[in-house]
Amino acid sequence: MAFAALLALASLATAATAAPAASNATCSDGTVVPSDVCCDFIPLAQDLQNLVLQNDCGEDAHEIIRLTFHDAIAISRSLGPSAGGGADGSMLIFPLVEPEFHASNGIDDSVNNLIPFLSSHPTISAGDLVQFAGAVALSNCPGAPQAQFLAGRPNATAPAIDGLIPEPQDNVTSILARFEDAGGFTPFEVVSLLASHTIARADKVDMSLDAAPFDTTPFTFDTQFFLETLLAGVGFPGTDDNVGEVASPLPFGDTSSGGNDTGMLRLQSDFVLARDERTACFWQGFVNEQEFMAQSFKNAFAKLAVLGHNPDDLVDCSAVVPVPKPAVDKPATFPATTGPQDLQLTCTTEKFPTLTVDPGATETLIPHCSDGGEDCPSVQFAGPATDAPS
Repeated sequence: MAFAALLALASLATAATAAPAASNATCSDGTVVPSDVCCDFIPLAQDLQNLVLQNDCGEDAHEIIRLTFHDAIAISRSLGPSAGGGADGSMLIFPLVEPEFHASNGIDDSVNNLIPFLSSHPTISAGDLVQFAGAVALSNCPGAPQAQFLAGRPNATAPAIDGLIPEPQDNVTSILARFEDAGGFTPFEVVSLLASHTIARADKVDMSLDAAPFDTTPFTFDTQFFLETLLAGVGFPGTDDNVGEVASPLPFGDTSSGGNDTGMLRLQSDFVLARDERTACFWQGFVNEQEFMAQSFKNAFAKLAVLGHNPDDLVDCSAVVPVPKPAVDKPATFPATTGPQDLQLTCTTEKFPTLTVDPGATETLIPHCSDGGEDCPSVQFAGPATDAPS
């Protein structure tokens, strides 16, 4: 299907899943909402920003968005209610159970950041807190969509079972089956959800990198990740032979501007989904298609956020979700030292966009300056390579 047609379907999906709005209440800041219960989330958003997120699309935002996925996907249509309740906040209510599962290694930081809000905002359930915090975190990321948020999830009464969260070493068949079993997600919706990896770092995959300092430049929600995942790998930013990791096209970070980025770590699951015949065309179709990617993610994210609940029983409080920062006006580009020759494309039904190549680091050599005297300038750079997080 042509990508223009998919974009039209994505827009229709939003209209179909959104709960009907009615102007029944006005919050103290003037926001009009269907119910006054929505007004409780306005001070929560302010506290999340002031105490955790700092209005930044950084590591805390990434970790909270990851938490929304891990809390919600723990549900199974085949196993029944005993497997887990989906987006029910069980990660917060049972913090010594689910966060200890191998697939959620490292998620305890975001769990610990959110637990205090259960007592400071007692009218808000754990499930609502997780999903609303994710929507607020997403709003800090330039180019992200304004997430739909429905309120009214009851608190979890039991933790989910282990084994329901996909891991980087899983194959495509396993990943697609898990998402289908969780909530009937299509391969296109699975790829759409992975737009979240444009604003992510991979923790606990290469342990040698976890202790290393990383670039603190804020993330941007853009299509560069989808391009770079299609490039041939040439090395690893840390140690190799890690479970769930494959060679990266950008193994070394850029430090020309004083940063300390260690490079791009590429997950095996991203690599195989970008090349599998069931998902490759969807993956390729997001390259340089910012609006299409953002809208597709918004629809799939809304579906994920209500797993385990009937949307008709919830209240549409989307109006209190902060408006995201505008997209960075920069098209996808091949990082320096790469180009079209490095693409590994398996989708042949759609034409790949024509993209430019970033300027690379260029050394300026001055005759007779090999002794490094005071009159000899240091190495000059034409420009750093773009490095998208994985």
